[in-house]
Amino acid sequence: MVSSQDSDSINSTKLRTSDLPITSRPTAAILILIIGLGGILFGLALSISVGAADIKLSTVWEAVFHFNPDIRQHQVIWELRIPRSLAGALVGACFAVAGAMMQGMTRNPLADSGLLGLNAGATAALAFAFAFTPSMPFTLIMLFCFIGAALAALLVFGIGSLSRNGLTPIRLTLAGAAVSALLLAVSQGVAILFHLSQDLTFWLAGGVAGTTWGQLKIMAPPILVALIVAMMMSRSITLLSLGSEVAAGLGQNTRLVQAGGMLTVVVLAGTAVSAVGPIAFVGLLIPHITRYLVGIDYRWVIPCSAVLGSLLLIFADIGARLLNAPYETPIGALISLLGVPFFIYLASRRKGAVS
Repeated sequence: MVSSQDSDSINSTKLRTSDLPITSRPTAAILILIIGLGGILFGLALSISVGAADIKLSTVWEAVFHFNPDIRQHQVIWELRIPRSLAGALVGACFAVAGAMMQGMTRNPLADSGLLGLNAGATAALAFAFAFTPSMPFTLIMLFCFIGAALAALLVFGIGSLSRNGLTPIRLTLAGAAVSALLLAVSQGVAILFHLSQDLTFWLAGGVAGTTWGQLKIMAPPILVALIVAMMMSRSITLLSLGSEVAAGLGQNTRLVQAGGMLTVVVLAGTAVSAVGPIAFVGLLIPHITRYLVGIDYRWVIPCSAVLGSLLLIFADIGARLLNAPYETPIGALISLLGVPFFIYLASRRKGAVS
């Protein structure tokens, strides 16, 4: 039995969250949000204006606020470039926030959407969709990829939870690696059998080109809801990042928080992967940069990660169009070239750190 004195001690411990080692730099976070949002607006304008045929920023302004369907450049701006640019901003926020939540909840500095098998699950679903229904509209392909990503995540959690001790970061990592290897092998087998290697490789390279308003209407609602939920869970994720024992001692229902957090990650990363392919390193790199700048309080980490992730995708897409104009470089390949050396440098400076 617990005495009243012990109970008072536990209750007082629950109230002393200010004593925990939670570093926070709200001034830096506010500056990142203000400057970052301004950078997103500038990046969107620049992204809309550059391409196979450059368009003046004044024309972009006129097309946005005084659209004339009889002007060809206005049609290009509205039908092609605005959806593409908005998709880049949304997808960048998705990958970055999903990675930040994964790293916080699992205390694994290498965690991202690929850890849950989301990328491999979406790839497998896409391979089967291409093989058996090649004329399927893109919106249904997105749905197939999302379902594949969600099923892969459920499989990873099911395997990782088989142990008597439940799910741990190590088991989650091993289960994710095993499921990803299996699903990628299945995808490659289907691609070879049905001669889909070129189509699958194009999707695996990742990119926002070809995004339409119809796809944005499907993507935007679940993404915005999931981002709001992620913000609402930010305090709980901060406590989980300090350890499940600490979180439980402070009154957190750790299993409920982990389940809700993982569902949010599946919605964010699954929607992004289904729309633009498995773009790597955004969810791995951006959270590290964000925590380095603003500390480990996820009330700031999550919104700042969303802003920085959007910035990275917008300007990476611009670079992908300009690097080898008039041809486009796969945006996933470009981010990987930038992300690998920077992540190695970051890892060497912060060995073993999660925060």
